[in-house]
Amino acid sequence: MAHPHPRDVLLGAQAAAAFLPVCDHYSGVEARMRKSLQLQAEMTEEFGTCVFDVTLDCEDGAPVGGEADHAALVVALVALAGDKARVAVRVHAVDHPAFEMDMATIAGKVGHRLSHIMVPKVESVDDVERAVAALAAVTQAEVSLHVLLESPAAVHRAFEIASHPRVQSISFGLMDFVSAHAGAIPGDAMGSQGQFTHPLVVRAKLEIASACHAHGKVPSHCVVTEFSDTAAMKTAAQKAAREFGYTRMWSIHPAQIRPILEAFAPSEGEIEGATKIIAAGARADWAPISFEGQLHDRASYRFFWQVLERAHRTGRVLPHEAQAYFSAPLH
Repeated sequence: MAHPHPRDVLLGAQAAAAFLPVCDHYSGVEARMRKSLQLQAEMTEEFGTCVFDVTLDCEDGAPVGGEADHAALVVALVALAGDKARVAVRVHAVDHPAFEMDMATIAGKVGHRLSHIMVPKVESVDDVERAVAALAAVTQAEVSLHVLLESPAAVHRAFEIASHPRVQSISFGLMDFVSAHAGAIPGDAMGSQGQFTHPLVVRAKLEIASACHAHGKVPSHCVVTEFSDTAAMKTAAQKAAREFGYTRMWSIHPAQIRPILEAFAPSEGEIEGATKIIAAGARADWAPISFEGQLHDRASYRFFWQVLERAHRTGRVLPHEAQAYFSAPLH
């Protein structure tokens, strides 16, 4: 008799939640978009799983007046991507004149190939519904929506927005959020250090993370603009992952991808310990056990299973005993 998979036993309804790579890499210039897709293919081969999404950017990538040509370029690049690629697109905001055209051109032609669509400057559930309607008008593909919250009012509605069934992930738009305060938040709050200390920014980040976890969605941390400062990047990624509850982070430069993977990945010791506890729990048919002098039950099993899932998504080498659980691709 086959034993049930730990994911099904321990996560229950949560097992249907998306397993997203921990890094979302943005590029909007043609040469960089092509290089990003090539790098994704190379690192997928290296790690044995896709460790970062590539999001092709129409909002900041398209020159003013050139939105239609840029959307057509994105369609061509998505169509050329390999079967293992995870490619998304950031469209213009729902109130931008190019929004409907973005949806018709990109989602209408290659929606079935997209891992998701990022909608920026979302202020309310009404904006999400408008994006859903625009998608339904041009494609039958059930494309997931990621949304970017960039204002105090949007953050105030984070829990309501996270509850929408089509929203898969919420990102925090740091620079627009700071700018929306009319100088009340100093500019250094947009930096790699200040964004983790200014109370209003910290509150916004925690509100978004909490809203996502309350509704089984993925909180995605904002960019670090000092991409040439590797130490600052590592510190910021570690804080996002370890202190602020984020399970995903934006990259805007190829040099940021590996530091994000390392920061969001469990350590070798954490992976080894989780493997032993999950194996012991499985042998006990998930009943409570004593392991090295500590009690473990379904609550702690769930935590340690999630450690193994995170290790898999970040391309870590798993002990042989855990590898079998991931022989089939995660959904």
